[in-house]
Amino acid sequence: MLCDLTRPLGRITRSICPENLTGEPGKGGATPLEQGSAYAAAKNLGIGWKVNPYIVVAPGETITLADIKGMGMINHIWCTVTKKWRNCILRIYWDDQEIPSVECPIGDFFCMGWQQFMQISSIPVCVNPHSGLNCYWDMPFRKRARFTLENRAEEEMTIYYQIDYCLTEIPEDAMYFHAQFRRVNPLPYKQVYTILDGVKGKGHYVGTYLAWGVNNNNWWGEGEVKFYMDGDTEFPTICGTGLEDYFCASYDFKNPITGDAYLPYSTPYTGMQAVLPDGFRRSQQRFGMYRWHLTDPVCFEQDLKVTVQALGWREYKRYLPLQDDIASVAYWYQQLPTMPFPELPDKDYLEVI
Repeated sequence: MLCDLTRPLGRITRSICPENLTGEPGKGGATPLEQGSAYAAAKNLGIGWKVNPYIVVAPGETITLADIKGMGMINHIWCTVTKKWRNCILRIYWDDQEIPSVECPIGDFFCMGWQQFMQISSIPVCVNPHSGLNCYWDMPFRKRARFTLENRAEEEMTIYYQIDYCLTEIPEDAMYFHAQFRRVNPLPYKQVYTILDGVKGKGHYVGTYLAWGVNNNNWWGEGEVKFYMDGDTEFPTICGTGLEDYFCASYDFKNPITGDAYLPYSTPYTGMQAVLPDGFRRSQQRFGMYRWHLTDPVCFEQDLKVTVQALGWREYKRYLPLQDDIASVAYWYQQLPTMPFPELPDKDYLEVI
């Protein structure tokens, strides 16, 4: 994700936003005054004075945020969206595919699964006040990159956004960025939660986001994260030792000084930035956790499945299979074609209540 800035990069930089919907050179801020979303604010100043900084999306409408032809690389995405983030579905299509390689509620894509701002300071994703959603995933494409946003709400929404990219040669072996959202609420008793399944081909897994709502008192993170790869059946190749261990913490995410509270953290590679509401080992708390495999990608040759157990404690020091509210985003790279994703549930099922 970092390049050698002391050398010529062989790139041509472009950017798409409401003030330049095509990314064409010399077209930024050229929206005619009468067509601008901020016409009323700019009417005494005229063209070029922040005439069209945002887009209004009608209820039920799907708009195209960007449609880029040719070969290049997405470098950065920034946006801020009004209304509930779970009602705004981001989809990204690479080259000539008719099915998306990214399909996710926009908040969850940026590790904001609970419809509430929580600051994140990580390398590929950062979320800044008041609601600045940013990602820096490298996203190469060879023929076309198409971004859409669906408004599932019953009222209009407003989006400010910017997609920064470059026109450049893409190596033949470069893989495509993917992200898939899932939610189960509640998880059936004694069932394992699936983060990702159905991936075919060669690639590497680069990140996990979990939005976890607990429905029991006491500790909830005993479950193991497992990676089934390249023909694994009953048992996986990679098996962790606990949920907080996978997110590079330990012992219940507990504050080591007081011992009676969770301690949120946000680092370049991993974090638990969300604890809602404040408390410790109480039912109905909600957590947001991310883990980026940037220096330790999980590489696979044929197929991949990722799961996590939901485990707490019951009396007599026995594990309790939990029936929690779990949502996730899996991030990975692979060659095309993308296998079809499971159908995204309707907005009532996805709603954060």
